Order: sequence, then C-alpha cells, then structure tokens
Amino acid sequence: MRTAVVHDYFTQVGGAEKVAEELFCMLPDSSLYATVMLSNCMPPQLEKVVVNTSWMQRLPNIDKFYRFYFLLYPFAVSSIDLSKYDLVVSSSSSYAKGVKTGRDSIHVCYCHTPMRWAWNYDEYARRDSFGSLQRFVLPPLIRCLKNWDREASRQPDHFVANSRLVAGRILKAYNRTAEVIHPPIDVTRFRISSKREGYYITLARLVSYKRIDLAVRTCTERRKKLIVIGDGPDRQRLEKLAGPSVTFVGRASDREVEKYVAGCNALLFPGEEDFGMAPLEVAAAGKPTIAFGAGGALETIRDGVTGLFFHQQTTDHLANAIDLSEKWEWQPSMLRRHAEEFDIPVFRDRFNSFLKRIGAVSNDAVVISKPTARAATA
Repeated sequence: MRTAVVHDYFTQVGGAEKVAEELFCMLPDSSLYATVMLSNCMPPQLEKVVVNTSWMQRLPNIDKFYRFYFLLYPFAVSSIDLSKYDLVVSSSSSYAKGVKTGRDSIHVCYCHTPMRWAWNYDEYARRDSFGSLQRFVLPPLIRCLKNWDREASRQPDHFVANSRLVAGRILKAYNRTAEVIHPPIDVTRFRISSKREGYYITLARLVSYKRIDLAVRTCTERRKKLIVIGDGPDRQRLEKLAGPSVTFVGRASDREVEKYVAGCNALLFPGEEDFGMAPLEVAAAGKPTIAFGAGGALETIRDGVTGLFFHQQTTDHLANAIDLSEKWEWQPSMLRRHAEEFDIPVFRDRFNSFLKRIGAVSNDAVVISKPTARAATA
C-alpha cells in the first residue's frame, strides 16, 4: 500500500510536529510532505527524512517570512498531488487537509484544531492589539481563508481529533464527526524525580494565545522563580514584562528539558489549549501542572491528583493555585501512571485499530516506531 503523511509546515517545533513525527514513524515506507520545511525545525526522528515540499519552499527568505505568506498556503497545499497514494494521512491545524488525493485514495485528517486564526479571528485581534490598518485589511482576507478552510474540510474521508474539545469544534465548523485519539506522549523520555528546586517552568511556543504572559506577570509580582522554555514571536513582549525572578532559556534540547522538568516544582499551564502535551510530559517525571481549568487540560489533568486548576486568568488566581500546590502532597508514581495512559504505544494501537476499522490498512499490517533514513532524490 502506498502511503503519504502530509503536515501543514515544519516551521516550528511543537505538539503538532511531534504527532506528525509519530504518524510518519508508525506507517511503514510512507512518504512525507509539507508546504514548507525549515531544517532546524524538524523533529529528531525526521531530521534525515526527505520532506517533499511545495513551490513555497523557493520563495525569498521563506525562513524569515513564512508567516507573512499565509494567503499563499491554500494554493501551495492544493498543488501537492497525492493522487498516486492509497492512504493519505494529513496532520493539520490549518492547510494540510486540502491536499489533492485520488478518487480511490483514503484520506484521514488528524486535526489538531480547525484553523485557529480564521475561526477565532476576533479573539486574536483583541489579544494581539491589532492596529487600525490591520483591522481594516485583515477581515476580508480572513473571511476568504475561512471559506477556503470550510471547503477544504470536505476533502478528508475521515477526521480524527486530538481531544473531545477539538471534535466539538470540528462538528461546529465543518459539520463533520471525528474519532478522538489523544496525541502520543513519549513517557520513556522522563524518569520520576522527587527533586523540588524551588522554580516553576513553562514549556511552550511563545505565542500570545498560550498566555505565557500570565505566568510571567504572576511570578514577577510574587517573586517566584520561573524558567520559560521555548521561543516564538511573543518572546520580546514577554521579556519586557519579566522581572529578575524570570529566566528565558529559548529552545532547549530534549536533555535540557528533561533536566529542567526533573528539578521543577510544577509546570504552569495558563492558556486554554486544544489538548496540551506538556502536562502529560511533566507527569511522566512525577511533576504536577497548575493549569487554567478549560480546554484540553480538562481531559489530561486530574484535579488534585496530577495537578491543580485555577478558573480565572488573573495573577491572583494563578498565585493562589501556586501557593496551594506548594502545600499539596503529590505522589510522583501516581502522576507517572496517569501519563502512561497516553504513551506512544497506546496512541499507535488506537490509531492503527482505527485505520483497520475504516479499511485503510489490512488486518495484518504492522506499525513500526522508527523511520528509515532516506537519501535525498533529485
């Protein structure tokens, strides 16, 4: 069976890229596609894999301006012809579901969320303080993008959602039902640690909707040590908000992340996420999460067992939850067992069972856990 995996773009390293990595790894002899890829933004197991990209890859300064080309992505993804493949699995929070497939192909879209900036534009505009020119120019463009996204949602034969929350969004936006299969967590990366070295961490791309600003302001006001792990367009603004108790380390290697997680008191998770893999990663190390009680966190955190919720996004409410967590008796082994419910083999079994159920693979199909490095072709 000829199989292709297509991801929106490899221009950042986050949860969606980890899912795309595992989808490719579990499908033997599949080909990998994306509109654009930056070599320094590839997940570890994909670094030596050939990525077939669109004509956008050749645009001037694509590594710097990929965000500003957002209106070109629908045209780029539509130019990717996967009609020769029997099974196409798209990993999409925006464009990948719009690829061209054959009449007899089976197209499964693993949807991280419907296109966030199209369906939640007003919230983005308010949070990012768009100027008058942006507010005048962007709305008609966003409406066109939203219409394209709605049409593209008809392309996949099946949708898989990363959470019940996202399945509800898919139904509302696209009028499509979705199977819920939670993303894979690499539990084996982490060892249980009982160390508490007095600092907190955030572990996320620095974009406004993740509300890292709330963690920065709270820890600055209360003089709590915070290590901000990750990078992104919001970093400069966040650094201006930060006091001396907050440290920015930028993008960190897996080993560095594991070290920070091992010594932290807890992960701060102040935004409303579609799913949120970080709370489960730190749980694998026996560490709790202090999270805003909304979105995907409600599906991955057990209040009082693997973390604590706060219910208003204010510095006082987050600070109160931090204070309470410092008095809580956490049981690292219980946190670890919770994380194991989302381990990579669990994801692989559920996804493969789904593919068999829809007739996309044969009952004797075997999934693997590592890709085979391939030489580049002309």
